[in-house]
Order: sequence, then structure tokens, then C-alpha cells
Amino acid sequence: MSDHLYLRPCGFLYGSDADHGVRGRRARWLAGGPVAFTMVELIEGEPAAAVRSFHQIEDLAESRAAEIDNLIDRIVEPRAPIADLHFDRSRVMGVVNVTPDSFSDGGLYDTSEAAIAHAARLIQEGADILDIGGESTRPGADAVEAAQESERIVPVIEGLRGTKAVISADTRKAAVMRHAAKAGAHVLNDVSALTFDPDSIGAVVETELPVILMHAKGDPKTMQDDPVYDDVQLEVFDYLLARIAMCEEAGIARDKIIADPGIGFGKTLEHNVKLLQGLSLLHGLGVPLLLGASRKRFIGVLADEPDAQKRVSGSVAAALAGAAQGVQMIRVHDVAETCQALTVWNALHT
Repeated sequence: MSDHLYLRPCGFLYGSDADHGVRGRRARWLAGGPVAFTMVELIEGEPAAAVRSFHQIEDLAESRAAEIDNLIDRIVEPRAPIADLHFDRSRVMGVVNVTPDSFSDGGLYDTSEAAIAHAARLIQEGADILDIGGESTRPGADAVEAAQESERIVPVIEGLRGTKAVISADTRKAAVMRHAAKAGAHVLNDVSALTFDPDSIGAVVETELPVILMHAKGDPKTMQDDPVYDDVQLEVFDYLLARIAMCEEAGIARDKIIADPGIGFGKTLEHNVKLLQGLSLLHGLGVPLLLGASRKRFIGVLADEPDAQKRVSGSVAAALAGAAQGVQMIRVHDVAETCQALTVWNALHT
């Protein structure tokens, strides 16, 4: 597949409209559903000078161009379950930061007891997944030693064994990944897409756990120092496609990979908005997608709200934008509010 050919699904259909559209061959399922699409934006060329055009899916589907057929196949192929979690709807990942310095809730749950109690509340509120992190990756944050990070998250993961939620370990370090896996984690979530620690690829292969690969431009300490892109949508796509290929070469199966565009990680307000507007482009990666926009700074800028804990409504709006584009996983701080909004959204789109 060419590095310079992209398809962004659009013209979305939901519920009975989607069923009728697919049966009538004027729509295709997006990653197996429940969202369908009737059109695509065809993007050709280098990110700095890409040419874009729109096409009805039934017209484009008749093309014999192998690259286009390949991309369509990746877009429509149903996504395999991750840790027995099926993607018949957008799944909610609740954030559990066992840190003193995270941007939104640092210090609130920085003991094992407080973190476990918070995680239990998130499960009651509807979280399908819990993301347990012991190192802040907010802009300007310093790295934490692996031993200290493990001491923070391992007791929490052990304390959540037997709960109905899938447990994700949010870490960039191979040693922490191994400790988390032994403690009972089901998924590994690496904001560096396995680039921070040279041994992290080996740790994922060894543990045989699914892994979330996130795009970030620079490390947390410097990532917001004037990030520049020619086309943020296409460059994030290319980066994640390359990291997925790297994983496959190392022996990590594609059906164990999730991709995250990294909202807020080395992106300006404009970059974040562009990514959210074009999330569906990333279905061309052929893996489930995770969106993490909860309480991020761009919401505060748009809504003139400096307090991260008061960005709930904006966070829910971003979550619904993800659901509307078929994102399989949504990472949030405010689980109850997000689940309620998704319940109503789903009821209106059946």
C-alpha cells in the first residue's frame, strides 16, 4: 500500500439507516459496524501537498486499483475483540492516575487504597476498561523511575483482580510492563508507541498482551514546544502505520494492536481540532482506535476554562464526536457522564 494514498470515510449512517444503506450497497460498515459510511475522501500525495477529492463509496468500490481496494478492506474489516472486549459499541476506558502530578487529578488517588476505591467507582459507573498509570505524561512532566512507577501501579492492578473490567497498564517502560502483566493486567498502553524504552517491544512480545500505540511528537517534557506539521491527520496516520508494521515484524499480531492519535501530545489547538474532525481516516490502519481527549487543554482554550476538572461537558462532546466516527475505545476521567451521554446517543442512533 502506498504511503501517499489515504481514504477518509464520511457520510455516516446509523441504526436502521445504516442497515438499509449496507443492504442497498450504497454504504459499507465502518470496521464492522455499528456505524456505516456512504462516501470517502480520497487523499493522494505527500502530506505537504496532498490532493483531496470526495467519492460515493459504491463508485469507488468498483475501482480495480489494488491500493484502494486494500484500504477499503482495512476500513471495513470487523475488529477482533481485545481481551474478550467486543466492539459492538464504543467502549469506555476510565482513567486511574496513581500519581501526585497528573494534569487533572494528580494527588487525588496516589495511594493504592484510594486508587482501588476510585477504580471500583468507575466500574460501577460503567467503565469497560480501567487504565492504571503511575507516571504523569502531562506537558512538562519529568520521567519517573521504573521501580517507583511499578510500586505505584502493581498493588492497584493486584487489588482489581477479579473485577469485571479489563485492566490496562499505562506505561512506557519494559520493566513496568512485565510487572503489570504478572500482576494481572490485560492490556499495555504506551504513549510512546514502544519508542521510549528499547526493550519495550520485547516486553510486549514476551507478555503476549495487546498493546495501545499512541502518537506523540516529542516526549512529555518538550512536546508542546512549538509542534509543527504539514498535515497533522496524514502525518499521524503515517506514524501509526509505521509503528504497527514494526510491531508485526517483531511478532506482535495486528489483532493485538490498538492505535491512539494522541490528542494533546505535541499538538496545538488547531492540530487537535483537525485530528478530531478527521478521526475516521485512522480506520485505514486496520486496528481498533482509542480516543483520549478527556479534560485536555484544547477544551479549556476553546471554552475559556482553565480548571481541568470543569471541562466535563467539553470532554463528553469530544467523546460523542469519536463515537459518531466509529471509535472503538474512549478514554475518560468522567465515566458516569460519558456513559450516560453514550447511552442516549446510542438510543437515538439505533
